[in-house]
Amino acid sequence: MSQDPHSTLDPGRLARQGFPEIVYCESKSAIQIADNLRALAKANGRAFGTRLDPDKAAAVAASLPDAFYEETGRTISLGGLPGAVGPRVALVTAGTSDLPVAAEAAATLAFLGHPVERFHDIGVAGIQRLHGRIDEIRKAAVVIVVAGMEGALPSVVGGLVASPVIAVPTSVGYGASFGGLAALLGMLNSCASGLTVVNIDNGFGAALAAHRILQPDPSP
Repeated sequence: MSQDPHSTLDPGRLARQGFPEIVYCESKSAIQIADNLRALAKANGRAFGTRLDPDKAAAVAASLPDAFYEETGRTISLGGLPGAVGPRVALVTAGTSDLPVAAEAAATLAFLGHPVERFHDIGVAGIQRLHGRIDEIRKAAVVIVVAGMEGALPSVVGGLVASPVIAVPTSVGYGASFGGLAALLGMLNSCASGLTVVNIDNGFGAALAAHRILQPDPSP
């Protein structure tokens, strides 16, 4: 357990669940974020944080000069990344506006040691773009599909591949998209059987779902 007055950390999570505790940086101060990353890196060899805005990242980096900040996905990592080994994850985005959420997923997967192949801006508005890449996407062990607007792309991909598909609704869209709620409901009501859906803009959650799918069987 951490002795910091502001946080009680869980350094045993890596051994217990196969992935370490991740620092959710939103609403935390730069001091709290740096303290938590430093303590987790000491316990596990490396540490990772999500939802770190650029203005706060500079203050965190001043305390942790060895940390790496990825601005598009707003993630920060401390300590070396493991080598990317094992089955591949395909990361598919409907549009360029979905890239920040996809970048969060990609950085999380990299931190957890999974190879990722990205397929960006191939949404249903130009469905031929998906058809041109679908054979490559089918080779992945898990497919993460990130989409806003009406959120149709995961249903289409889900009907074309055999691998598990994790759908991520984004808050991209005009007024009637209701900040991603329309995409979320569309994905939850998908007729593509077995589609997994995470919360709005939750690239991190999609990456952890993929990690759980790809972990070796823990049974004896």
